[in-house]
Amino acid sequence: MEACDAKKKNHATNVYTNAYDQAMKLSGFNWDAGNWPKCGKHGVSREEIEEVFTGWPAILADPHLTEPRQRAIGQTQAGRYVFVVFMFRETDQKTLLRPISARFMHQKEIDHYEKQKQAAANVALR
Repeated sequence: MEACDAKKKNHATNVYTNAYDQAMKLSGFNWDAGNWPKCGKHGVSREEIEEVFTGWPAILADPHLTEPRQRAIGQTQAGRYVFVVFMFRETDQKTLLRPISARFMHQKEIDHYEKQKQAAANVALR
């Protein structure tokens, strides 16, 4: 199992999860032959998936029945919009973010996301 060292690679070390209303300290990402092919088949690179979590992605609960999964919607450093399904893995007293599936968002999804983001920003300014 490969785990990226978040501090060495300057990746996300904190993810705010709206679903659980808590901040989590991450040690890195959990990649292996089980999740990488499923994520990569839609053309999203590991680096792009990890970049989503370096910003402030929208985090929502995923309705999966057997695992505590979450969904992230965010942008890469190049401005591409990515949808990621992921879960947290605890190993050796470390919390790793394990991407399960990822894809680029469709324009209709991007438009909806941007509209929701703007509405939230307007509420925050009040």
